[in-house]
Amino acid sequence: MPKHSTPPGTKRKLVLVVLGLAALITTMLCAFALPSLHSGPHHVPIGITGAQSTVGDLRQHIDEGAWDVRVYETPADIRSAVESRDIAGGIAVTEQSVDVYTATAGAPSATGAVTALGETVAAQHTKEASVHDLVPFTEDDPRGTGLTSALMPMIFGGIFPALILSSFFPGHRGLRTRIAGALLFSVAAGAVVAAVLRFATHSIEGNYGMSALGVILGMAAMSTTLLGLQARFGMAGFAFGSALMMLLGNPLSGIATGPHWLPDGWATLGQLLPPGAAGSLLRTNGFFDSAGAGLPTLTLAVWVAFGIALAFLADRRGRRPASPQPETAPTAAIA
Repeated sequence: MPKHSTPPGTKRKLVLVVLGLAALITTMLCAFALPSLHSGPHHVPIGITGAQSTVGDLRQHIDEGAWDVRVYETPADIRSAVESRDIAGGIAVTEQSVDVYTATAGAPSATGAVTALGETVAAQHTKEASVHDLVPFTEDDPRGTGLTSALMPMIFGGIFPALILSSFFPGHRGLRTRIAGALLFSVAAGAVVAAVLRFATHSIEGNYGMSALGVILGMAAMSTTLLGLQARFGMAGFAFGSALMMLLGNPLSGIATGPHWLPDGWATLGQLLPPGAAGSLLRTNGFFDSAGAGLPTLTLAVWVAFGIALAFLADRRGRRPASPQPETAPTAAIA
């Protein structure tokens, strides 16, 4: 019976694929498990104000690894800093009371920790703590479920267009059509997602136009990046990009807890990836009148530029004429 020979390089390719998949699963486990295991306040920026001796005593008893303490002159300064997202919360110690200022919509997990810290300070001064949630979630969505749930549609809004457009407009000829389609889809889907969050579920507040622009930019960043990776590196590039968005960007986005609840390195990485930047931009546009929107906007714009640059690099390579084959001398006729 004929033997089926294995093409050369098959075994090596199989080993590389298996090792790559194993590395992907390991990365996914680390991305989901390690930040959760080490979650908690990590250099959460908070403000304090009060008598100099009180402030000095507070700083001595506050864990510097958990809190980034900033001293303010008055309680009004702390309120302003919380509302502009400069700090996650603050504590004002006066002769009459201890006032705790929080922003649940900005940092849900940190809000509970700041409140507990304020109550501890109040107990030490034999006073009652008065908690003021300056930027809460909406009355219709007091737990911020809609904001948290919005991240997955944004991620899939980047993956699905790249996958489907590549099926309908394949190859080099369809590359520019795919990019245009991804951008048009981002505009349409981003406007719809923001409208649902703002007017249907009432999960966010603020200016609808700014919220819609943020969602549009987030989806565009993910879809153009995936299309660029696919155009330049094929399905391997698309698979890598999808894993980056879904398996790494999603758990490190901090959209449910706020970025300061993740370990420092993980939190920074999460905010530099499109899902984390998109979630932060939606949060600041939806609750803080776009205060602090500059960095996530710049991050997403860089990803859009990166994806389009990769796509046009692949387009340029595809348009390059093939090298002419050397002419072979005619074979002499055999007499």
